[in-house]
Amino acid sequence: MQIGEFDVVVVGCGIAGLSAAITAQQNGARVAVLERAPEDERGGNTRYTESFWRMKSADAVSDDFEDRFAANAGGWPDPGVLRDAVRDWNNQPQVLRALGLADPHLIATIAEEAPKALKWLTEFGVKFDFLPLYFLSQSTTRMGPIGGGLALIEALGTYADAHADDIEIFYETAARGLIHDDAGAVVGIRAVGPGNKSMEVRGRSVILASGGFEGNQEMLSHYIGPQAQFIRPVARGGHYNRGEGVAMALAAGAASCGDYGSFHAQPVDPRSTDIEPVVLNYSYGILVNDAGQRFTDEAPGMVDATYEEVARLIMGQRHGIAYAVFDAGLDDVENWPVTVRSRIPSIEAETLEELAELMEVDVRDFTDTVAAYNQACPEDGSAFDPLTTDGLATSGITLRKSHWARPLVRPPFRAWPMICANCFTFGGVKIDENARVINAEGDAIPGLYAAGEVAGIYYRVYTGATSVMRGAVTGRLAGADAARRRNSKDLKR
Repeated sequence: MQIGEFDVVVVGCGIAGLSAAITAQQNGARVAVLERAPEDERGGNTRYTESFWRMKSADAVSDDFEDRFAANAGGWPDPGVLRDAVRDWNNQPQVLRALGLADPHLIATIAEEAPKALKWLTEFGVKFDFLPLYFLSQSTTRMGPIGGGLALIEALGTYADAHADDIEIFYETAARGLIHDDAGAVVGIRAVGPGNKSMEVRGRSVILASGGFEGNQEMLSHYIGPQAQFIRPVARGGHYNRGEGVAMALAAGAASCGDYGSFHAQPVDPRSTDIEPVVLNYSYGILVNDAGQRFTDEAPGMVDATYEEVARLIMGQRHGIAYAVFDAGLDDVENWPVTVRSRIPSIEAETLEELAELMEVDVRDFTDTVAAYNQACPEDGSAFDPLTTDGLATSGITLRKSHWARPLVRPPFRAWPMICANCFTFGGVKIDENARVINAEGDAIPGLYAAGEVAGIYYRVYTGATSVMRGAVTGRLAGADAARRRNSKDLKR
């Protein structure tokens, strides 16, 4: 069954999809939006995030924005090839255009366009400010919308609903494949609607904004490995992101970009049903696995810059679980409760032996671990400063704790279970500065765009507070260019 004829077809209704759809509509296009979720759960991951933006003001990104991306742009690429990265797009060799690393021109474009996107969002009634974080201190600057990502979805969704003649949203509808014309241009989407009814939605351009594959166990196992069984989406919206956008683009010949073997990891309380129930106080105590043993430096640096690596180490432990363990000294850290987003109370006991039994770990192994750690802590803990990397480190123990090392001796003793949750996956497809999808030969695929998580830019470690920003910016870039294409006679571009 064919459903109408549109100028632009958008797959996904999160920040990237809504930004794309509304920008295209504001530039004269008639738009269809396909959304897997029901209307009351539209918004994907955006709906459930606090949506911090890595910015120092409403007019500029953080000072470290481009440097952080440059430092984490994809392994150790050939420096001879990288020298050509400073050339403009038309003068770059095709092999570089399709290379799986973060394009510095695209990162610079995101930095330039982010303040414009923020200002555009305020036109829908969204207000941004420097809001409280679940970190006690931070290594960069962040702003966020008052009301979080839900405020973004409600503001943009309200606009889309009010312009239903130009923006038609098909809920509980999943994209399955791209439709090509005889010349190879993308001209629509094959989809499945309610009741498993097949449908086709045609348009002059298609924008894939359907998120990553954090909700697809098969893809996670394929790219990340068997430990994928120990991770789950950090919020409900992630379950709707099953990777079809990425898979469809790759099947159409798109160049891959972003780290397929990694994802934005967060340590969360597995008992909690709260949205993003992170546990980020662990650096003031110790981390043990379910064998009662420490397995990492709990405090290599500021938590906001290191929690992702710690979460991945938790994923690699037996059964994919760990425990953050504290004594009464945790209460010396002013305002520490803001670092725990789970409303489930901690496990608490008057003795370490009782705590081990409640955690269901071996009592002797656990108490031996704590005793060895306590002995390695500095005798003088007066330098303890929870808001800076205080250098209060262990000594004479194999697994060093670099900061905030104080012995665990004062009851009550407390622990939180922690698992690794998947906020979003990194693997996606390569796009240019107009969010056009680039094929493996370095050419733009006519009529095909990618925005948000479908466009891969992250490697190894997430550059914090940039995901929703990326979604808004790339969505607007895609929507604007798709509208230009709709108004152009040249549909080969």
